[in-house]
Amino acid sequence: MNGADLLASLPDGWRRVPLKTTSEFAVSNVDKHSFDDELPVRLCNYTDVYKNDRVSSEMNLMAATATPQEIERFRLDVGDVVITKDSESWNDIAIPAYVEGAADDFVCGYHLAIIRPRKDVLDGRFLFRCLQSRPVALQLELEATGVTRYGLPKDAIGLAVLPLPPLPTQRRIADYLDRETARIDGLMSEKECMLALLEEKRVALISRVVTRGMDPTAPLKQSCQEWLGEIPAHWGLQRLKQLAQVRGGLTLGKQYSGELLEYPYLRVANVQDGYLKLSEVLTVEVPASEAASNLLAYGDVLMNEGGDMDKLGRGCVWRDEIMPCLHQNHVFAVRPHAVDSDWLALWTSTLEAKRYFESRAKRSTNLASISGSNIKELPVPLPPVDEQGEIQQYLAGSNSRLETVGGELQNSLRLLAERRVALITAAVTGQIPLEQMTE
Repeated sequence: MNGADLLASLPDGWRRVPLKTTSEFAVSNVDKHSFDDELPVRLCNYTDVYKNDRVSSEMNLMAATATPQEIERFRLDVGDVVITKDSESWNDIAIPAYVEGAADDFVCGYHLAIIRPRKDVLDGRFLFRCLQSRPVALQLELEATGVTRYGLPKDAIGLAVLPLPPLPTQRRIADYLDRETARIDGLMSEKECMLALLEEKRVALISRVVTRGMDPTAPLKQSCQEWLGEIPAHWGLQRLKQLAQVRGGLTLGKQYSGELLEYPYLRVANVQDGYLKLSEVLTVEVPASEAASNLLAYGDVLMNEGGDMDKLGRGCVWRDEIMPCLHQNHVFAVRPHAVDSDWLALWTSTLEAKRYFESRAKRSTNLASISGSNIKELPVPLPPVDEQGEIQQYLAGSNSRLETVGGELQNSLRLLAERRVALITAAVTGQIPLEQMTE
């Protein structure tokens, strides 16, 4: 089934038509660069479309330049629909956004296509909803070409088959979907806020008990670290370099001679805050001797060297999920010899540890990094071993309860997202009687 087959049964008075018979469309080639001999413009970029149902010249847009010809061809008008034409996944392509506000310098950027419906045939809001529906989206997904990155051929856009009711019906359906999706979006927003609050509670709880312990009456002492404050008087405090070996990783792109062997390796994207994301693990070919010095060992605490500010130092314990496995130089492998791996991983997830990482980070435009020498200087609070175990057990139980609630919220969000797509599909294919679309 190719998507168009799902449009086989439409109400009387509706037609199945190729998009090219209802609209003009063009693929933009306006990039993000600026040149002195071009005119200033504001770009509607890929992320503007991907993350929003609606785009407008009133948004915070990227400044760039374009030729007069490009501005004339790719200027966005109210009623246009913009879609993403490139993606890392074939089933995450042709994501649409409706243009609800325009300006003379508001231009469609690279990796996007403009679809401009003929106003006497097709309403832009109805077209937008058609592109969100499964029958039309599936057609475009199946036309995406590529291996590691996918693109949508221009011809495929024009050949996509749309359901086409009379214009008054299109507008009535669009009004109905605007109301109903707004209700669903409101519910989803509430649940996302609840998830964010759960995460804040989780991090705050970890930070409190890992820096103050579980006995609120325990005497405190100054840690002599402004970002850490007081810790229990009977706890120790040592630099990470006194407790563990901080190991750099494999530098990619080196040229080697002799026999090469293929190994999986971890990169920043694989190391999340408290867990590993191993759905996509890359491989590299290196000599066995090079691999030997970059092999992960059970109990290593993985810590990220760079990325977005919130990714600095984040990590988790390696438990031989893949054997053998290397780590890239942007992921430190901290090998403890005088501290428990799980305690160290807990400590790195606290707000206090994150403050340390941020204070020592080198910042660039959108990224940050922290050196191995600064990782080694990280102060680590050290309760007695039995108290560490009690804290870990307490947090495991608390996190389990939070994860249960979070899982229920995630499942509810998934069902709402499915409901949203099903509602849009039913409406634009005539499965919902018009008389049911009253406010």
